[in-house]
Amino acid sequence: MGSGDIISTFYIYPMDKLKKYALALVLALAFAAIASCGEKEQNGVEIIKKRGFLQVAVSGDDPPFGYIDDKGKNQGFEIALAKRLARELLGDTGKIEFIIVDPIRRFEVLINERADVVLANFTYTPRRAEILNFAHPYMKVSISVVSSKKAPIRDIRELSGKKLIVSKGSTAEEYFIKNHPEIELVSLEQIGEIFKALKDGRGAALAEDNAVVFAWANENSGFEVGIGSLGVIGGIAPAVRKENLELLDYINKTIEKLAEEQFFRKTFEATLRASLGPEANPDDFVVEGGKM
Repeated sequence: MGSGDIISTFYIYPMDKLKKYALALVLALAFAAIASCGEKEQNGVEIIKKRGFLQVAVSGDDPPFGYIDDKGKNQGFEIALAKRLARELLGDTGKIEFIIVDPIRRFEVLINERADVVLANFTYTPRRAEILNFAHPYMKVSISVVSSKKAPIRDIRELSGKKLIVSKGSTAEEYFIKNHPEIELVSLEQIGEIFKALKDGRGAALAEDNAVVFAWANENSGFEVGIGSLGVIGGIAPAVRKENLELLDYINKTIEKLAEEQFFRKTFEATLRASLGPEANPDDFVVEGGKM
């Protein structure tokens, strides 16, 4: 295998529908209990080195962060980070297997040990951190709302009596369930599906992470971002299994090291600039060295 040749891309398709991560939490606790009764967990970094490639769960339909291009290649900001982690750990950007996941599958792919790390627009929240470990953040994020220019939504109150489209298992879904239960949500599993639903008129607006929304609106002239920021500013970060402390530490140290070369600002310019537009400030989106 030559340098840069990706080993494979594996797809995780929807199975059972999880509700508010209850099943994921039960599985995580059960796994922890089993692990504590057996032998000490092997060093996660050494396992990867012995295997010979890194298994990374990524998005397949979330441009410009993680997507499959027209040649069947994984592309995007988080793909660039995944390849760099493989290079740092194994000396070759091609020693990697991509596992394609929907937002709600990000938990189970780690809990079931199908991936070493998730790099799939995964925002840290205290609730999620009860199940998984999150490394240093590499992006800042808040929630934005996009709607048709013909019927723009520019205030939360304008969603009263209307439907709002969100991704199942997303921070946007969590935010509206907790803070605006009066708003009817249309929760869909795939990122690509939510934007299609907005175009099809299945909701008055769509809520998702700000960079995703701004990038999409920039490429779809009939829509506008009427609400730029909701909730607190959070961090998008790599996620690993709770017990995989060696890999967590390795990723944190790598993110700190990459700050020396301004890796995330450079990757922003290479992968996000075209979608977000010339006026987008990298400091509003990326984080160097894990420092928010």
